[in-house]
Amino acid sequence: METNLLHFRNPWVPPALSLLFPGCGHISLGRYGSGFLFIIWEIIINVKAHLNTAILYSLTGRFEMAGRVLDTRWLLLYAAVFAYAAWDSHRSAVDLNKLSILAERGKSPIVPLRMDAFEINYLAGKTPWITVAWSLLTPGLGHLYAHRLPAGFFILAWWVVINYYSHFSQSFLYTFLGAFAQATASANPQWLLFMPSLYGFAIYDSYANASEQNKLLARELLEYLTDNYHNTGFAMPV
Repeated sequence: METNLLHFRNPWVPPALSLLFPGCGHISLGRYGSGFLFIIWEIIINVKAHLNTAILYSLTGRFEMAGRVLDTRWLLLYAAVFAYAAWDSHRSAVDLNKLSILAERGKSPIVPLRMDAFEINYLAGKTPWITVAWSLLTPGLGHLYAHRLPAGFFILAWWVVINYYSHFSQSFLYTFLGAFAQATASANPQWLLFMPSLYGFAIYDSYANASEQNKLLARELLEYLTDNYHNTGFAMPV
């Protein structure tokens, strides 16, 4: 089990996350099925088309090499789904905002504790900056701390894959030892360029979820105190 939240959010943030990495906007909304599929699609098509390598060549002014390395058979599949992921995450955010307003006005019940044979899930205060620290060490750990288990394990698994194929750890070790030429030669830019997007999303989303869980906990405590200790004869000020 995990703590999945329905809360009001800026509807332009999910499409911005989708432009950063297709699928991240859906994961931030709690739509894991769509989000995981979009991320898998992005990685497969990007790798097959050598898009990240072409981007690196373009940014360094080697446009002829960028044109040669691109595989147009895969590249032409990229644009439509990339745009759809951004559009659909914005549409979903608008719809979920409406539902969050209805849930708040209707005082939907909050379940502070659920337990089964596999997991104990409970509302507890989180320190948002701890999620940032763990995400900086390894993306996915901040989500696990915030009890966003599907997203946390999915990001952690892809971090291991990207780390392995990009030779990031090897390049980092060479850089630490001052062997910069070896660090550059060992790095695989096609996989390495996935890392900034994954890092950025892991840090932002885990921080945002920890903050929203704190708000949900405060609301649950307020409702509990109101229901159990509030004098019904007391006229609340308008």
